[in-house]
Amino acid sequence: MHDVAFEKVTKKFGKVVAVNNISFQVNKGELFTLLGPSGCGKTTTLRLIAGLEIPQSGNIYIKGKNVEKLFPKDRNIGMVFQNYALFPHMNVFDNIAYPLKIRKQPQKEIIHKVTEIAKNLQTEELLSRKPNQISGGQQQRVALGRAMVQEPNVFLFDEPLSNLDAKLRTEARSFLKHIQKEMKTTAIYVTHDQKEAMAISDRIAILDKGVIMQVGTPKEVYKNPENVFVAGFIGDPPTNLLNCSIKYNQNKTVLDFLQFKLDISPIRDLVREKVNNEEAIIFGIRPEDITVEYKNASPNSIKGEVFVVERLGPETIIHVKIGNLIIIVRDFSEPDITMGDTIWLKIDFNSVHIYKKEDGKIII
Repeated sequence: MHDVAFEKVTKKFGKVVAVNNISFQVNKGELFTLLGPSGCGKTTTLRLIAGLEIPQSGNIYIKGKNVEKLFPKDRNIGMVFQNYALFPHMNVFDNIAYPLKIRKQPQKEIIHKVTEIAKNLQTEELLSRKPNQISGGQQQRVALGRAMVQEPNVFLFDEPLSNLDAKLRTEARSFLKHIQKEMKTTAIYVTHDQKEAMAISDRIAILDKGVIMQVGTPKEVYKNPENVFVAGFIGDPPTNLLNCSIKYNQNKTVLDFLQFKLDISPIRDLVREKVNNEEAIIFGIRPEDITVEYKNASPNSIKGEVFVVERLGPETIIHVKIGNLIIIVRDFSEPDITMGDTIWLKIDFNSVHIYKKEDGKIII
């Protein structure tokens, strides 16, 4: 049994379809992330689970129970919001204890639970302070504590780290993942930050315009993106996606990018089974799957001009201009190059993806 399941769920706001006939399952103890750009439907999906929105069609299950007719308070959900939603007039202890107090639990039990939670979250010394007397990272832990104290069926996180600076975000996401795994509570996490999603998730659902484009582990969605949207959204820098057409003759299989041609004969048998001669396609290759040759060009390499160099410590991101095309390459060799230099690019054909031009779906 899955801890959370969506079956063909649709949610509209007037004529706008925010969630469009989506289905997915979240396994017990899993940290499952809803990832996508602003307006893709990820927060609406979270609110549907919480009961803050009601779907027009479809079924939502929590722990095997259809919850569409249950009020939010009856779903046993722990939710952490983007702005933490702490009560400013209450101290940390009372903020964490609030869900227990409204359920009229005994004071002795409340004190025990809050103290234990505070110890786990390393916030014991903050219990007497007000939210405006603690840092953003500490507020995030207090909001997490308030969700945890309920012992919920599911944690829901709505971009809980977006208000933190870069250093705190890295620390907080590591801490959050550790706590979630320690508690073994199922969690659904919403973010637009693909690095964050890749770092903390067991599995990721990538959404666009209310539709799930792909569900998989971080490795699966990175290494095998099922469509052009996922290929372009996951990765920093993202996949190079280049329009081209394919040409067959007796001896060679060539991709024509107009600015240059690329012999893909090493994978011709894979391609010829699925792509017609002169068909327009989209060619995808990740920046780290291109080898840069700085002096001696090997056969079938592509000549280009260094357009921009970004030195990022252990890696260098090179933007290479070929005619009016730009190809981005990741290099770990600390190259001594500058704008305008001539270099050559060697493609790893074992890492190539080819997509249909008309719908962006993967061919190989």
